[in-house]
Amino acid sequence: MKNKYINEILYEYERLQENAKQKQKQRQEEIYKKFPEINHIDEKIKDIGFDIASSIFKGINIESYLEEQKQAITDLRIEKAEILAANNFPVDYLDIKFICSKCKDTGYVLNEKCSCFRQRLIDRYYQQSNLKEVLKRENFDNFQINYYSNTIDKDQGLSPRKNMEEIVNYCIGFYKGFDEVNESLLFSGSSGLGKTFLSNCIAKELLDKGKVVIYQTSSNLIDIIRNLRFDESSDKNQIEEILSCDLLVIDDLGTEPNTSYSHSELFNIINARILKNKKMIMSTNLSIMDLHNYYPERITSRIYGHFKIFEFFGEDIRIKKTLKKPKAQA
Repeated sequence: MKNKYINEILYEYERLQENAKQKQKQRQEEIYKKFPEINHIDEKIKDIGFDIASSIFKGINIESYLEEQKQAITDLRIEKAEILAANNFPVDYLDIKFICSKCKDTGYVLNEKCSCFRQRLIDRYYQQSNLKEVLKRENFDNFQINYYSNTIDKDQGLSPRKNMEEIVNYCIGFYKGFDEVNESLLFSGSSGLGKTFLSNCIAKELLDKGKVVIYQTSSNLIDIIRNLRFDESSDKNQIEEILSCDLLVIDDLGTEPNTSYSHSELFNIINARILKNKKMIMSTNLSIMDLHNYYPERITSRIYGHFKIFEFFGEDIRIKKTLKKPKAQA
């Protein structure tokens, strides 16, 4: 998948360079028409450049000759700049205008990806993750632990806030040590407790680090796989992208059709990613016991064996947030 995006971006850079050169040519034609003397100056600079290149065959004092010719080029450039400035044109009007001055729209600086290349790559990952807009709101900067109660839950033996603090701290360690960690995460609990929000927080951190993240609800994921399998015109590479991305987020596990086909495809995805050592985050409203009863043993055994399981409990955070919003004036 990464190679696909890299190749697309390199093609974009080629187009940018071609466009920049075409616009420079148009500006040259404009200036040469208005000021023929600038055309003559540029021709002189070209001739001197050719003379410098062939000076090795002239049997002369190279160092002295090069200094003289370089000075001649400098004088000509100053003359050209003075003509442009006197006629209210920027002195660099005839230069190629690259979008990125650091890499000159090549994407590379000294054989290293330019910052603009890395940003384009991250933007690509955001776009394909299906999370671009939601992550502007749902990220660690906007996570509010104060919505979770300090009252100890008798069944759990700790408060929702304490539980959430432990989960958040673990998740921070998960994304910070992503390349070293070899486990996936399962978030279980009722709706409105922050499972999807926390999944998105992790996704954003990894996307910002240049990781490939794909987010889908469980039902959408099964629909996508079904269409890819049976539509002959579909791009089968999309299945490999799902199986090979750095992180696959499967939200609302248990909302997909409760059929043998859905279970089979879900098992294939989970198992294939485990074999590839690719990590996942899955969230579900099902309890651990419900999960065991809902899915066949071959799925639950993969989950219990390869996922760190976190149980969310407490009051519905979305309701609490809604109640705290200021009411509109009548």
